[in-house]
Amino acid sequence: MSLWVFLVAAVLLSLERVCYVWAWRAPESFRAFCDRPGVLVLGDPVSVLQKLFFCFKGIQLAVFFGWCYLHGAGFLSSLTSGDLVALAVGTAAIVTGQFLNFSVFYRLGKIGVFYGNKYGYVVPWCREFPFSLLTHPQYVGTLLSIWGFFLAMRFPHDDWYLLPTLQTTYYVVGAYFEQ
Repeated sequence: MSLWVFLVAAVLLSLERVCYVWAWRAPESFRAFCDRPGVLVLGDPVSVLQKLFFCFKGIQLAVFFGWCYLHGAGFLSSLTSGDLVALAVGTAAIVTGQFLNFSVFYRLGKIGVFYGNKYGYVVPWCREFPFSLLTHPQYVGTLLSIWGFFLAMRFPHDDWYLLPTLQTTYYVVGAYFEQ
């Protein structure tokens, strides 16, 4: 594994958490950014965050697939290793993670998910599933999906846990700063 590749991946993957911490901790600064002419066309801060969400997921997927391709000697997956247990557990983690993520979006809607409470919207506190089960179900769902992806795609290679561990660190730190 190249240290430079890891550092580039680390920087690219950090952009999402940095942006969300900024939007949560300094909403007036983020609102001022959203009021700039080039950004204003994207909508209010909630809409800007939603659009950034899709950009960040694109970056995340590009980094993950790029990592698998670079470290897979031109192949995206280690599925040819025949480790069906890793594939099954990874797939189950992805499905569970995405179920949690979609449940959060269903319960909170766009305004709740993208920090509407910080930008003047009334967002009632939700205690229904998945919030009845977890404090941060979206983060848990995302991390399950990430770990599942790398378990399915890179296990048993030595690098399979590096980006999931990095992402877990980012999400734990992000959850702390978004309290």
